[in-house]
Amino acid sequence: MAFAIIKTGGKQYRVSSGDKIEVEKLDAEVGSTVSLGDVLFYGDEGSFRIGDPLVGGASVKATVLEQFRADKVTNFKYKRRKGYHRTKGHRRAMTRLQIESVNV
Repeated sequence: MAFAIIKTGGKQYRVSSGDKIEVEKLDAEVGSTVSLGDVLFYGDEGSFRIGDPLVGGASVKATVLEQFRADKVTNFKYKRRKGYHRTKGHRRAMTRLQIESVNV
């Protein structure tokens, strides 16, 4: 089964047809198709292609399933015996993708 390692949102993901992944927010409508062109590696049943830094002509097509926000992440700073503490938190905007095909 063919797979690829792609880069999006500053992170790398190993994907193949049929996978569902969650990535940093992409500007795309729910139900639309996006093409991810930053393919770093492509592998298929004993053969592979390594990018330098990208594999030429390779792309991954995916369908946008959902735009959502991830669970809250809390950051707590504390200095003992000084009466100092700060709490901050944030929720990342995310996109859920269904991988349709890996093309070379």
